[in-house]
Amino acid sequence: MKIAVYGASGYQGKLVLAELARRGIETVPAGRNTARLQEAAVAVGLPDAEQRVADTGDHQSLVNALRGCDGVINCAGPFTSSGAAVVRAAIAAGCHYVDTSGEQLYVKKIFDTFATEARNAGVTVVPAANDGCVPVDLMAHILADRLGPAEEIITTHVVVGGGGMSRGSLRSVVETIDAIRAGGMAYQDGDWRPGGPARRTAITLPGRSEATPVMPFPVSEVVTIPRHIRVRHVQGLTEAALGDRLNTPLTPQIIENLPEGPDDDSRRTQHFTYVLDATGTDGRRARGIVQGPDTYGTTAVIAVESVRRLIAAPAEPGVLAPAQAYHPTAFLDFLVPHGIQRTVEDVAAT
Repeated sequence: MKIAVYGASGYQGKLVLAELARRGIETVPAGRNTARLQEAAVAVGLPDAEQRVADTGDHQSLVNALRGCDGVINCAGPFTSSGAAVVRAAIAAGCHYVDTSGEQLYVKKIFDTFATEARNAGVTVVPAANDGCVPVDLMAHILADRLGPAEEIITTHVVVGGGGMSRGSLRSVVETIDAIRAGGMAYQDGDWRPGGPARRTAITLPGRSEATPVMPFPVSEVVTIPRHIRVRHVQGLTEAALGDRLNTPLTPQIIENLPEGPDDDSRRTQHFTYVLDATGTDGRRARGIVQGPDTYGTTAVIAVESVRRLIAAPAEPGVLAPAQAYHPTAFLDFLVPHGIQRTVEDVAAT
């Protein structure tokens, strides 16, 4: 198989290139700058890889860059402004598509805009193939199998350590800051709408004896979970302490002067915990927990495996949630050797 990586010269893109090289998969680095693409290819041990230059503002050049590839991983954020152009080109090129976006409104836009077009072209599109959305969406399906129809699913994201965000992630934060400060969307009774206040103000996280204050946060699985689970309410949360950090002003100049992203030593100190608290319509409750290291490295592993599976064992064409495209248990089992652990437990009613 042949997989293109658009945005290959960025921080996340180079990690994806390295993962493809590690797995011996033929790779086509693609992006806007020839010199940076060559530098990235050399850095990950792919000096002879074919490189293709295309700008998101030129549809035909994007189509040509993806033509002949079986799949593409789009790492070029912010996705809110440029991601749809790569999706449109992938569909035109007959190329399965995944991206590493964590931008909630963008993810919903892809479902709303491209479902019919992708289905008619025989192309499968899975946005938000990252460390958070994929395992959490898959775990939600496992919880639904356990509880049946759900009254509520609340997901909480907590990341500690790691040396901060990459420049690309910070640019995405700046572009979507209004949605982040508003808490993003929640799903309620068949539709997505502004989330409003969190139904919970604190959650007891694994390994912590005291409850942690939380706030609404625009996580991507709020968009994906209701597409394969019967559920009345879905909302995403994160630690309330993040709100203070979001008040730090960021300008393009400040971001450009920061390191491209955390170094390897910093990434090794990072740990994420994603918690799903589900309540069935009969009042039964269950909790799913996903934990692992290194959000950027894990995203590279998940994005590569996501597109590889679309090529090797095609899913239905269209825009799909992770649990619609992949077998939940099989994909999560694949992640275990990469340090991603999961648990599911019943919770006593209160």
